[in-house]
Amino acid sequence: MPSSKQPTKAQIRAFQNKVLSFYKSNARQLPWRATKNPYRILLSEFMLQQTQVSRVIYYTTWLKKWPTINHLASTTRTKVLKAWMGLGYNRRAMYLHEAAKTIVTSFQGDVLKAMSHYDQLKGIGEYTASVVRIFSPNQDIVTLDTNIRRILIHEFSLPEDIPDKELWQLAELCFPQGKSRDWHNALMDYGALYLTSKRTGISPKTKQSKFEGSDRQIRAKILKILLIQKTTIKTLEWSISAIYAKTLKRETHHSHPMYL
Repeated sequence: MPSSKQPTKAQIRAFQNKVLSFYKSNARQLPWRATKNPYRILLSEFMLQQTQVSRVIYYTTWLKKWPTINHLASTTRTKVLKAWMGLGYNRRAMYLHEAAKTIVTSFQGDVLKAMSHYDQLKGIGEYTASVVRIFSPNQDIVTLDTNIRRILIHEFSLPEDIPDKELWQLAELCFPQGKSRDWHNALMDYGALYLTSKRTGISPKTKQSKFEGSDRQIRAKILKILLIQKTTIKTLEWSISAIYAKTLKRETHHSHPMYL
């Protein structure tokens, strides 16, 4: 690690004990943690992207509709979008559906095998593929997310602009072999519940834009009209005009710094 001194074995052990002890006492009881099924873990990752954990009550409802990757692949896009409504970022639902179809047709429904070829799957990158392999077969690999990045920077007194390559090297050094699933769950809970961005003052590398008044909100409302309401083109045009007018009015009213 060129920009910082490599931690000693004692420091790494102390760090591991701190994180795992916190997890033992404060682990969140989340439905996707009760399974090793790769499809269910993949589903949870799609739902958790830029979405608060508290909103993912959709997970259990979704599994009642499509309990396997084959069920999801065989349904329609319209049904998928209706089930996704309320989670936001509807493109994720379409990507998940497309990925499911590819997994079934090209990988015989084998989600884990497909994760080794994630570049062939819509909406799945290296992080998501790694997470499925970590939480399903407990594979000995590391990954980084916003929480883990913040923890490493804070616990080892690193500069916030440290290159990702060096953080990956540190993550590898700190990784306890054979405990991948528990270790990554522990890190995520330690960062989400205790070592938060507010507590540390360490900002995430990217920040989610506001939904209220955004183009995403307008698109979501239009999609809701199309999926749920039986409407004519004329009625749809009127609804879209009304949505834009209401959004513009809100943005004008909330332009004062008090509202920012």
